[in-house]
Amino acid sequence: MDGDTPGVAARTADIVNTWPPGLPVFGLMTPYPATPDGSLPEYFKRCMDPVEALTFAAAHTRRITLGTSVLNMPFYNPVVLARRLATLDLLSGGRARVGLGQAWSADELEAVGADPKARASRADEFMAVLKAMWGPDPVGFQGRHFRVARSIVGLKPVQRPHPPIYLAGYVAPALRRAASVADGWLPANVPVAGMAQMVPQLHALARQAGRDPGRLEIIYMTPAQITSTPLDDAKRGALCGSAAQVRGDVGRLADLGVTEIIGWSGGGTVEEMLQGLERFREAAG
Repeated sequence: MDGDTPGVAARTADIVNTWPPGLPVFGLMTPYPATPDGSLPEYFKRCMDPVEALTFAAAHTRRITLGTSVLNMPFYNPVVLARRLATLDLLSGGRARVGLGQAWSADELEAVGADPKARASRADEFMAVLKAMWGPDPVGFQGRHFRVARSIVGLKPVQRPHPPIYLAGYVAPALRRAASVADGWLPANVPVAGMAQMVPQLHALARQAGRDPGRLEIIYMTPAQITSTPLDDAKRGALCGSAAQVRGDVGRLADLGVTEIIGWSGGGTVEEMLQGLERFREAAG
């Protein structure tokens, strides 16, 4: 990827996708639900904007897919975001994957001036505006939250009818939205036991919406940590533990219908991150 760092370039050759997070601020007031002490991961302090970071990655790669994990819809205007994502898909040759969420942090929602109570109805329209912007011209939309006068939007994504859209979320309305209007579900930091409950719910909701559950992708994300000795199964998180324990997690998730597993690794440097990814890849087989 970088001509000045051939070692890094060689070791990233087997990476097939990248999914940077997107946080407008590193909030100190709202507890983070995915850690025991409620603290955000340290590397969240220096998150780049996902679309700009992925555009840079697109210019330096040819094969990896470029996903957002996630763009929280309350932070964006869908007309502007649709153009940014269409640009990414065009410049990357059709490699964009769109992960969307509704935001959970009160700190972040306050910082961007978003109304937490309007998230659900706004998300429904947000999705419709994205698809309209990426669809045939002339484009138009009239809703409660967004209005687009009949317009020509000549910039369209390479992928048709649009880049794949994945929705994060765990509550029933979010699962229903993913099952009915998205291309897949993007759960993060969910225990395997929780996935065993929610995947059947997702599939049932897809059938209720007249869709084939087998066509819904499920991209599972969580931090991965490989240890030299086994961890207590009652206390460890998914994809954390010995190589055998992590392989078992991967197998159980696949049996549940998970189509893709992203085990990410933190670290203070690129080298530390790559070492963690390599350990996970070797353990997962």
